[in-house]
Amino acid sequence: MSKVSDVPPWTSTRCFAMLLALLSRLSMAYDLDITSTNSVKTIARSMAEDLMNFYKGDQPGQVPGLLPDPYYWWEAGALMGSMIDYWYYTGDDKWNDVVIQALMHQVGEYNAYMPENQTLTEGNDDQGFWGLAVMSAAEQNFPNPPADQPQYLTLAQGVFNTQAARWDTQHCNGGLRWQIFTWNKGYDYKNTISQGCFFALAARLALYTGNSSYADWAERAWDWTRAINFIDDRYYVFDGAHITTNCTNRVPYQWTYNAGVFINGASAMYNLTGSDLWKERLVGLVNGSDVFFVGPERNIMQEVACETVELCNTDQKSFKAYLSRWLAATTRWAPFLADRIMQKLQPSSVAAAQQCTGGDNGRMCGLKWTENGTWDGTTGVGQQMMAMQIVLSNLVGQSRDAVTQRSGGTSKGDPSAGGEEMGRNDPDPLDFSEITAGSIAGASILTALLLIGWITLIVWMFMDETSEKPLKQRFFDFRSSVLNGGGLVALVREKGDSVDEKGKSPESVSTTDEEMPKTGLDVATPAPVRQKQLNSRRALATNSKNSSDRRPTISERAMSGGSGSGIGSEASTSYGQPPPNQRRLRRVDRSRNLGSGTKLGCNIY
Repeated sequence: MSKVSDVPPWTSTRCFAMLLALLSRLSMAYDLDITSTNSVKTIARSMAEDLMNFYKGDQPGQVPGLLPDPYYWWEAGALMGSMIDYWYYTGDDKWNDVVIQALMHQVGEYNAYMPENQTLTEGNDDQGFWGLAVMSAAEQNFPNPPADQPQYLTLAQGVFNTQAARWDTQHCNGGLRWQIFTWNKGYDYKNTISQGCFFALAARLALYTGNSSYADWAERAWDWTRAINFIDDRYYVFDGAHITTNCTNRVPYQWTYNAGVFINGASAMYNLTGSDLWKERLVGLVNGSDVFFVGPERNIMQEVACETVELCNTDQKSFKAYLSRWLAATTRWAPFLADRIMQKLQPSSVAAAQQCTGGDNGRMCGLKWTENGTWDGTTGVGQQMMAMQIVLSNLVGQSRDAVTQRSGGTSKGDPSAGGEEMGRNDPDPLDFSEITAGSIAGASILTALLLIGWITLIVWMFMDETSEKPLKQRFFDFRSSVLNGGGLVALVREKGDSVDEKGKSPESVSTTDEEMPKTGLDVATPAPVRQKQLNSRRALATNSKNSSDRRPTISERAMSGGSGSGIGSEASTSYGQPPPNQRRLRRVDRSRNLGSGTKLGCNIY
């Protein structure tokens, strides 16, 4: 028998202490002291560690520069930009080699961030985020890649050159389309983030190189965006418009990253020119961004278009990172705004850090910073990147100034970067091998086999196998049908109009400023999904194919409003349709080539 002394002394005091330790482990909120450099760097280091745990591109068998599903290629570029900032503000070089590897692996054949595994699906905004990442690397003197690799400035110039060649004056008198390639959803849409990335890149290239041509392009991009009213007189920045309406039917959503990227470009132009005009524009944009700060003091950042209605998708859960990044950078190029900006960023950074209590490690960050330190139950690349980026903003006053070619910049450039066919709106032509006699013979045999198989299939399709007639009689019936054109007509008839196979596309968005619900902050929010109505419409569409002459049911008459307008009138609403830049209505096939010949399935949301 064991002695009493062998039994562990599980006293109430010890149990209480263990419970406290467990609760502390499960609720490990960051206690951010914005006045302590050590506190800020320590918390940023932990956040960076947790952020990079999502990235697998540096592991064996993975592709450098790609994030796993459900993250798209553009967000990996945004991540590299954040990790460059992390090094710049903290001096911690732990992740530098990983970042350089990713930046170099995705450059593509023409040093313009159009890699073969993305060119058929990437948009101008996607390419722009990678271009802005390497622009930051040049400005912040991030360690240069090996000499035999393309340099950061060259890559930024390559992105700029390919996009300048795509400037489209034939539709809406200017601007960049959202998509690069004609077959992608959104090719008829000109979105603000594509214009903003191009504008900011041009402005920053002008500041870095001193080349006035870049400044001219920045002016052109700004003037067009204002003229088309994507930026209104209040300096609110909206999402974009379709070229089918000559860009007059503006989509009214406001996103943090749209405002942020124009603030970034305007601050560079102000620093370059020192003009009162650019000062006025910059101040207007910063004031306009107040719409994204809520709470009693209006100083906690919120993605107001989707957070309050629980509709933020994977992409949107990262947007606040970029407004945080670019507002902080503005304090360097326009110091007169530093106090105004930090009065917003510092309280937001404390709120962001306080809610990082999630995940198995008890310190993962969520989306919402407005819940008084309560984690919202979500984790992800975007959530972690946002929190880290705004915490880093507390170090901007201690950071080195951004460099230029005239003030210590070491990155090498190439003004002609991007290749001969600058715009690259079409994929590279196929490289056909020489046709030989053997290949001709093989092709002939294959053609004959296919023809025989095709004829057999046609006969099988048009012979009624359920008929009780003898086989011979059925064959003569089939021959008569063919001679009368029946079989041929069936084969060559054109396909009628049908609903888009993905069920959603930018073309279906017909929302205007007046149609959209508001949050009370003059920011439109996505309309709620009416799942029952969507299912009913699908059922109606299916039934109508085979029952066009039957009378509609009561529920069908209700769906058509009793007017006989049917599905056509209902389809013009925006219910269930995310806005074009509720990124991403991604594209005809948004599969991701992982470099090994394997493709993942489409991710549409």
